[in-house]
Amino acid sequence: MDEECRNCPALCETRSQVVHGYGDVDADFLFVGERPTARADDTGVPFAGEGGSDGDGGLRRVLERLGLCDVTAPADEPIFENVYLTHLTRCRDPDRRPTDEEITTCEPYLNAEIRMINPEILVPVGERALAELGTEYTTTPAEDLTLPDDHATRIRGRGFELVPMIDPRDGSDEQTQAWLEAFAELMATDYRQTKGRQER
Repeated sequence: MDEECRNCPALCETRSQVVHGYGDVDADFLFVGERPTARADDTGVPFAGEGGSDGDGGLRRVLERLGLCDVTAPADEPIFENVYLTHLTRCRDPDRRPTDEEITTCEPYLNAEIRMINPEILVPVGERALAELGTEYTTTPAEDLTLPDDHATRIRGRGFELVPMIDPRDGSDEQTQAWLEAFAELMATDYRQTKGRQER
């Protein structure tokens, strides 16, 4: 992974650093957001500092409740078990979302991470991640993949299952709880059968 990437000149001017993936490289669960948060741009850790209304951090709190993140770990150095986090784009513009061209330019990094991690479950966080991952890794037409309709559902993919999530910062408490319950149920199943194997 290139820490000095200059492939998107506009983003190079606005970022603090390149934010590549972070977490357990043997993970079964790979979460993909659209772009780094402001705190992630400072710390280099994807999804860092996603404060909810009570400041507890959106996705991190979800992962803690599932037992996938150590609740005692520092906010900027989370300790994940069976989870890897990344984004469609590695750099942040504070004033706008990434362009389609920027997402395409960053795609080799994402593809390399997916090959390296070889997860069982891909979790697109937000509409943009669902559209990109759904197009690449499922046979479902892109126009049929939408949030909130596909939130907390299981979508069969090519080599993976997708379990889309409304970003906890954007969804209601009820939507986040529904995803938590669906994912906890998935974790209790032999989800590894999605790739025809029982263990690594």
